[in-house]
Amino acid sequence: MSGFDNTDFFQSSYSVDDQNQGGYGYSDPNDPYSKQYEYSQPMGYSAPPGMMQPQQPYMGQIYQPTPAFTPVSPQSMYGSSFEDEPPLLEELGINFDHIWQKTLTVLHPLKAADGSIMNETDLAGPMVFCLAFGATLLLTGKIQFGYVYGISAIGCLGMYCLLNLMSMTGVSFGCVASVLGYCLLPMITLSSFGVLFSLQGMLGMILTATIIGWCSFSASKIFISALAMDGQQLLVAYPCALLYGVFALISVF
Repeated sequence: MSGFDNTDFFQSSYSVDDQNQGGYGYSDPNDPYSKQYEYSQPMGYSAPPGMMQPQQPYMGQIYQPTPAFTPVSPQSMYGSSFEDEPPLLEELGINFDHIWQKTLTVLHPLKAADGSIMNETDLAGPMVFCLAFGATLLLTGKIQFGYVYGISAIGCLGMYCLLNLMSMTGVSFGCVASVLGYCLLPMITLSSFGVLFSLQGMLGMILTATIIGWCSFSASKIFISALAMDGQQLLVAYPCALLYGVFALISVF
């Protein structure tokens, strides 16, 4: 054992005081060829070596993800309820009460016309009356549906231009087509008489002239009341009589 007394041990720079420092050296700092390994401790760490601080219990709330899509009920998408929605015929612009009032206004030429109702764009009644007029012509062996709709379109366009020049307020094309279509109702009566007997005699000529005057007077009355054109009824009735005279020629011949 005496041989170990003269043994020189390696002198290290490590000391106990270096434990409280930020790193630990395991090599000679004076040796440039040696490697130094340092293990840094987190800042603020004051626990003694060999002991761990007790872990604090988590006092927060558990994270609950918010759903990206929120389901929406069909009632909130389309309204509170289906009972609050207007009827389908009203959405389409078909009002049977107004159709009946316009029909009575045409059938009764001396009845005062309601300008607020007559100024509406209602094409349901005129379409039915045009079909009825073409159907009665078909009963007499005349297939004239193309002429009926063609003359109606040209006549509505001409009256639209004329009324916009004569009136101060102006009128829409739909209103002109609606009024002229409703006033075609007496012409259906003329074509219905043509199914029973010939309209080319004297009685037929008188009946045709009466129907033309009836249609033109009713149309001019409605236009005057809807457009506030007082004192111009005869000026409006003349082009209307020309238009309905063409329909009468189709019915007679």
